[in-house]
Amino acid sequence: MINLGLTDKIALVTGGTRGLGRSIAEKLAEQKIKVVITGVNEERTKQTASEIASAYKVEALGLVHDVSSEESTKQVVQYIIKRFGRIDILVNNAGVTSDGIMMTMKKENWDKVLGVNLTGAFNCTKFVSKHMLKQKSGNIVNIASVVGITGNVGQANYSASKAGLIGFTKTVARELADRGIKVNAVAPGYISTDMTTALSEKVTEEMLSKIPMKAYGKPEAVANAVLFLVSNMSEYITGQVINVDGGMVMQ
Repeated sequence: MINLGLTDKIALVTGGTRGLGRSIAEKLAEQKIKVVITGVNEERTKQTASEIASAYKVEALGLVHDVSSEESTKQVVQYIIKRFGRIDILVNNAGVTSDGIMMTMKKENWDKVLGVNLTGAFNCTKFVSKHMLKQKSGNIVNIASVVGITGNVGQANYSASKAGLIGFTKTVARELADRGIKVNAVAPGYISTDMTTALSEKVTEEMLSKIPMKAYGKPEAVANAVLFLVSNMSEYITGQVINVDGGMVMQ
């Protein structure tokens, strides 16, 4: 049996109440990692944490958190440090969409998506990395998207946020590499989640036509990639983007 070196680690997964975030949190909990999930809905966040704790017999907390807010993020990180004394893993998963053709897109829809998807990752990484630097260890995984690489009609804001997240990943990886902190990204393709099922039929058909494996991905496929990146199996990997997309994007 392979020892992944994760038992009793402390992980923060933003947007961890459903979809990819919940799948990632559960995958980490399977390895006996103590998981803190955050979300904007207090009832759902606490309920999800309770279900994870019960299912995997591990400590799990659910905290209300607006990742786009610097103050909210600061408070969440301070609470985790006070409770556990450290943060070993950060998964910047929180994300939103607000699709529309660029020419008719309202500025508030642009600002909302960039605020959560990109500024949110910046806020969390900024405050968490300060503690990882003291520890001289840590793993940060940003959940990007293949549309951050290819672009996608009707998703100028979302594509820009995910492309920015990829550039952010590579820069922060360079800044933190010599301090024992790995920073990588996972770029999912078409994964069956609440967010992707909200896409129009036309967009869905177009995406499937571009996937060589001709199938939607499962959230667990993304969670497995995250698990690999935060384990000691990827000890010499940083600044990379792993596409989990059925061959949709081949670089």
